[in-house]
Amino acid sequence: MKRQAPNKMLKIVIIGPESTGKSTLCESLSTHFETDWCREYARTFLLEHGTNYTFDDLLKVAEGQLRSEDECVSKMQDQQRSMVFIDTDMYVMKVWCEFVFGKCHPFILNQIIDRKYDGYLLCKPDLPWVKDELREYPDFKTRELLYHHYKDLLINQTTPWFEVTGDDPTRTNSAIEWVKKLRSTVY
Repeated sequence: MKRQAPNKMLKIVIIGPESTGKSTLCESLSTHFETDWCREYARTFLLEHGTNYTFDDLLKVAEGQLRSEDECVSKMQDQQRSMVFIDTDMYVMKVWCEFVFGKCHPFILNQIIDRKYDGYLLCKPDLPWVKDELREYPDFKTRELLYHHYKDLLINQTTPWFEVTGDDPTRTNSAIEWVKKLRSTVY
């Protein structure tokens, strides 16, 4: 059995289109594994600045996401936690930039290369869409298209990942079981 180096933090990212239960899943997983989770910074930014964002605003969102992630990981390390869940990463920022503006900031692409995670949970858009003031794509066709962009990214990289599907409690329980298996391969 592998042993994790001291102070190594197991970092698991939850990604997927909007309204696929990412934040709910992060909260449920962090409760189950008695740790914390890094919230999606985009919500904070858009609530403060509005939804009429620009290409350069997405760079600010990416930078804010990374700051939030670093602060959360540091806090969990200080508390000697061995795991953290991250709602959104630079893959999400890449897809967002390219889908809306047809291009991506080099900073985001470089962060995709530089940042290392231990696993990804990809949320499938098989839950009903829930309207809120920040969501843009209520139609299933667009959400499914975005989902395939995320899936293509995960297929073409080496970090382990798992597709989260179905309703709760099955959705959360399957994610919990996958995280347990992932953790057992790392520890």
